[in-house]
Amino acid sequence: MADSLPTAGPRILLIDSYDSFTYNLAALCRRSIPGCSVHIIRNDDLAIGELRSLLVHFSAVVVGPGPGSPDKDEDIGVARDIWRLSDDDILPVFGVCLGLQSLAVEFGAKLHRLSVVKHGQISDIQHSGTELFADVGDVAAVRYHSLHVSLDGCEDVEALAWTDDGEENGKVLMAAKHRSKPFWGVQYHPESVRTEGGGEDVLRNFWRLAVAWTSKHRRVVCPWDVALEWVVGTPWPVPQFPLIPSTGHLSRVTTRVVEAHGITPNAICERLGVLDESADFVLLDSAAQPGRFAIVGCLTSSSTKITHYVGDGHVDMHSNGAVRSVQLGSSTVWDWFADFMRSRRAEGGVGDVPFWGGLVGYLSYELGAESLSPSSPHDSSGTAGRNPDVSLVFVERSIVTDTVSGKVYIQTLLPDDETWLQETSLLVKGCCCRSESRRSSPAKSRRNTTAAPPVVILPDREQYISRIREAKEYLFSGESYELCLTSHTYISVPKAVRRAPEHSSSWELYKVLRSRNPAPHSAYIRLHPSTLVSSSPERFLSYSRPPHSTCQLRPIKGTVRKALGITRAVAEQALAGSVKEVAENLMIVDLIRHDLHGVVGEDVEVKQFCKVEEYKTVWQLVSVIEGKLLSSEHGPREMDLGWEALRRSLPPGSMTGAPKKRSVEILRTLEGHPRGIYSGVFGYWDVGGGGDWSVTIRSCFKHDSDVVAPASEKEHAAEQWTLGAGGAITALSDPQSEWEEMIVKVESVIRAFGEVEFS
Repeated sequence: MADSLPTAGPRILLIDSYDSFTYNLAALCRRSIPGCSVHIIRNDDLAIGELRSLLVHFSAVVVGPGPGSPDKDEDIGVARDIWRLSDDDILPVFGVCLGLQSLAVEFGAKLHRLSVVKHGQISDIQHSGTELFADVGDVAAVRYHSLHVSLDGCEDVEALAWTDDGEENGKVLMAAKHRSKPFWGVQYHPESVRTEGGGEDVLRNFWRLAVAWTSKHRRVVCPWDVALEWVVGTPWPVPQFPLIPSTGHLSRVTTRVVEAHGITPNAICERLGVLDESADFVLLDSAAQPGRFAIVGCLTSSSTKITHYVGDGHVDMHSNGAVRSVQLGSSTVWDWFADFMRSRRAEGGVGDVPFWGGLVGYLSYELGAESLSPSSPHDSSGTAGRNPDVSLVFVERSIVTDTVSGKVYIQTLLPDDETWLQETSLLVKGCCCRSESRRSSPAKSRRNTTAAPPVVILPDREQYISRIREAKEYLFSGESYELCLTSHTYISVPKAVRRAPEHSSSWELYKVLRSRNPAPHSAYIRLHPSTLVSSSPERFLSYSRPPHSTCQLRPIKGTVRKALGITRAVAEQALAGSVKEVAENLMIVDLIRHDLHGVVGEDVEVKQFCKVEEYKTVWQLVSVIEGKLLSSEHGPREMDLGWEALRRSLPPGSMTGAPKKRSVEILRTLEGHPRGIYSGVFGYWDVGGGGDWSVTIRSCFKHDSDVVAPASEKEHAAEQWTLGAGGAITALSDPQSEWEEMIVKVESVIRAFGEVEFS
């Protein structure tokens, strides 16, 4: 049955070539073409034989950007066939980046590599003032390309815009049209947040040209048939997760407030038994500005811990020394956790306190990578000796300290828990007295002059530099705009050191790391078999409680360590004044906008772009992106909003590069081993619907089985810690400088181990 709704407007088919900016382009179409509906398909979803008969229902096609080359079928897919449509099937088409290259190459243009790649860089665009650029003034456009086309000898395609790169690349085509067919395209990215003048104005002109061509050629757009949505999907934006009915009953949060200025999370943790290595323990700690709250989970043997390994069809629930496996069936692990938390919603906590109780722990890099490219690098390796990809514990009792107000919030989700609240209030007050008496005692480094020092095995320098060069070749060939290449460092800590009284556990390591490298997103997460110690500077994603939930991401790309003479002005020149640093940050900002648009729809805004922020030990280049769910979608659906945003945003773009899918696949080949906990995220999902997750960097982790020694030398057993570090490789990267930057990041964590030997 045909669907001819009164509100039906133009229908745009957007062909996505697995890019990380596609939803940004869809949002631009929605802003530029009044009342339009945008349907998005991947370039390999349909063959041209299947697609041809559907095109009569669309007003125009947009061929989007993507990695790779327009002369490779696997990169361009069905988009190539769009340019070959017969006169009976032809319709207006607008190409972006790879889309323009495909258009030009199809009609005889020559494809070349740029001598100097332009990824995340802004260029002034000169244009003809006609067609796409009619009544368009100055254009400053963001470019993401290493390939370009020249029209020498190509009679069918006419240049509309260009830029002059001078000695680097000379004159480079930036926009073109077919002389007789309704095909237009731009090389730059009109959807980028930093493109000015060449975005909405150009898309509006395309639509004006498309309408005029359609009228002149008397092309009739057939009414929409809702049955077609089984083939091309529902129009964007649509909610990407199901509407869940309210469960009705909500648990209550009971809170006691203690005035305790000067109390430290460390003191509370030690009173709660953190030194007992056999027990699980979780602390999320704002150890430096702009952090404010510290969250301590008060776990018991009955606390439910949940683990999952990528590739397994079940989750394991641990409680009271027993393990129960729960089959996922047709659900994903993400769906399972959404159901788990939906039945544990709570209300009545103090509004300013970000955590009332809920899930705390970490998610691995591979958990996010699996959703982009299912062929995991360790599918067949089993789980022995491997840290879970999901390790979360449900916290029913918690203590939250507020460094601004000096208040400590003691909270429980359990009914009739007055005795625990009273006892814990007394414990906290006791910690306050102890904190006063110990305030002058600094944290000690992990050092024991009578024992062998920890041994550090760094990545192989020549191999790492070789991989940087390989990464740059991928960038030059158009496969990616940026690749975050990483490697592992291993630290073997002799048993004698671990037994020394002043550094008897991983907790002592955390205290030293916290003291030497204080960070706003520090954490001590000991959920056996894994222990994670982190001083991360980077919040990944936070989301507020409903109603009116807001998702916020704060990517960091660009860091200058504080030192004598490094003033704010110097840091701003080194960071905000650097083409390389701003380009890296811009790529991640555009990628994050795409990820958020895919969840919340159109309401995504860059609140801050490339601002230099001051932290305790560094200056950092930080952007802020926020997204809000459409007002019509408020209600029960919002409980899952942040979790869905997290699912669709992992792994962190700042740890992969863009386009994300292709970058993840390339990095898997280059690195040759799973990252595990490193460059995933850690944090919490609150029972009120909020959450906060940080990027697992400046961190180290171990597995309970990571104690190595010959059987005859157990007294010399060593505990092995793993830490990851790396950097964003761009076309402007210098391999030696990238190696040195990676080593600086490694050393920021190694220092916590005291004096070490390098193997």
